[in-house]
Amino acid sequence: MTNDIRFISTTTVRPTSPSESTRRIELTPWDLQLLLVDHIQKGLLFLKPTPSQENKLKPSLIDHLKTSLSRTLDIFYPLAGRLVMVENDDKKASFFVDCKNLNGAQFVHAVADGVTVADILDPFYIPDIVNSFFLMNRVLNCEGVSKPLLAVQVTELVDGIFIGCTLNHTVADGTSFWRFFNTWSGISRGTESDPTSLGLGPPIIESGSGFLDGIYRSPHSISFQ
Repeated sequence: MTNDIRFISTTTVRPTSPSESTRRIELTPWDLQLLLVDHIQKGLLFLKPTPSQENKLKPSLIDHLKTSLSRTLDIFYPLAGRLVMVENDDKKASFFVDCKNLNGAQFVHAVADGVTVADILDPFYIPDIVNSFFLMNRVLNCEGVSKPLLAVQVTELVDGIFIGCTLNHTVADGTSFWRFFNTWSGISRGTESDPTSLGLGPPIIESGSGFLDGIYRSPHSISFQ
């Protein structure tokens, strides 16, 4: 097994039909506590599709994943936004998620030459190369003012596919993360695009942030002194 990762392409994926319901989501004190914490990172490992399965994905698996991700962002559109910091006169600052200017999620296609599914699953400890299957390692949540809130890396192995997602923890908790993953999976498989039809309930981005039915709360400030 080698530790070499080849990056094939980098794309910005935006919602297909952006929602107009919520333009701005203020971060609450609970969210603000996570500004100096690392992003959430979760990954899924699959066997590589058979030739017959891949023939059904037009024009390619990578393009299929981009398209289904775009449709998923129609539902989870704040993940395509950006974090904005507002500096106040009292030397404090507040943060909000800008959902008006949806700059999109980062999507990277990569290849891990010589790495097999067994190389990932067989060792007792997680191999170091798995860290290379994720974007924005050791990036703090506060850096969301200049970086995507969601970054996806699809890495091709010799006999498998690893989908690694990195998500800003100030806008989503673990439960919301898996709701997003499950919704993307359902849309990719051709299931309903409505998350409630998948038994997931309505999408909620971090219960503290108030992203529920288009409601957002007043800003909360923090001191930098």
